[in-house]
Amino acid sequence: MTVRTTRRAFLSATMMAAALAATACGSPQDTASGGGDAAPVKVGLVYSESGALASYGKQYIEGFKAGLDFATNGTGKVGDRKIEVTEVDDAGDPAKAVSAAKDLIGKGTKIIAGSTSSGVALQVAPIAAQNKVLFISGPAATDAVTAANKYTFRSGRQSYQDVVTAKSFIGDPTGKKVVVFAQDGAFGDANEAAVKAVIGGAGATVSSARAPASATEFTPFASQIKAAKPDLIFVAWAGTTAPAMWQTLDQQGVLASTTVVTGLDIRASWPTFGAAGSKISFLSHWFDGAADTEAAKAAKAKIPGGTLDLFHPDGFAAAQMVVRAVQEGGDDVDKMVKALEGWSFDGVKGKMTVRAEDHALLQPMFQAKLTGGGTAYTATAQKTLTGDETAPPVAQMKG
Repeated sequence: MTVRTTRRAFLSATMMAAALAATACGSPQDTASGGGDAAPVKVGLVYSESGALASYGKQYIEGFKAGLDFATNGTGKVGDRKIEVTEVDDAGDPAKAVSAAKDLIGKGTKIIAGSTSSGVALQVAPIAAQNKVLFISGPAATDAVTAANKYTFRSGRQSYQDVVTAKSFIGDPTGKKVVVFAQDGAFGDANEAAVKAVIGGAGATVSSARAPASATEFTPFASQIKAAKPDLIFVAWAGTTAPAMWQTLDQQGVLASTTVVTGLDIRASWPTFGAAGSKISFLSHWFDGAADTEAAKAAKAKIPGGTLDLFHPDGFAAAQMVVRAVQEGGDDVDKMVKALEGWSFDGVKGKMTVRAEDHALLQPMFQAKLTGGGTAYTATAQKTLTGDETAPPVAQMKG
């Protein structure tokens, strides 16, 4: 387990008076201030620095550092208190994450953030509740993080918001046919269930075409899908067979016959679409250029290479939430929780709102298209859906 600690300097005391006058809807860099205790604020980031989701974790940590700089006007302080960040690599392993969280809490850390993996987030959330510390989950998309308990928040989107964005491609779903094309297994099961709940629940008829994870020949599945004559095909796919799968759907005329929607992953994955990329409709959490906000401009100025990717906004928002919690709550975790509940702020994606009832993070989502090809694909936003338009149903807080 790799542990790395960084120390930064935060907002000057001369700015405290103006900062305290800022409203809850203001940009977080306008509200960075704090109490007179000069002891550092300990923040633990438990995320995937290595493992299967290391590329996601890299974006998260880069986004967090850029967000911390933005939220504190480059000072690294809330009032006269430094933010002391300890990074711990969980490698995507829930057991390692739980051990790391407990170790950090034992050392006096009252704010834990990170969780690249959904499996990790669902194990760390109960630890936060048991120890009454603030937990801000990161890229983990599982809906179950929302309303997990009063101490658990999220800085990224959840799966429901993905599926609602997919639904937006067909307008009113009533009477329409949707086919979910996915691999057998838990990943496919979760996506099929989500589409049935969200799009089927809105009036569409949802069926599925499921392929074994080991499949390398996709013509029979393409024929099955095309014969169903759906109004929308929702593709949920992971792994090295993706290029062959997309090539087959294209060659068999599936992409030309109806609207095919899938999620737009990180930029490194775009070449896997091959020639099919420009024929697919994408639901998107974020891509570089999706929105031209002040936070996005600030993030681009700090991110290595200057190009934002899928999970940079999650890290950036986490830092904004940390600053807000400390500014309003000091060392009192219950006050931190109250400070975040109902708070609206201007993030990389646009207006973000922490829903008080269940801690869902309401946020813009995007319809996107790819143009070009191979390693030269460019994404453009076709439509931006507001946080209200993609809001999940209010969930009952579990603890």
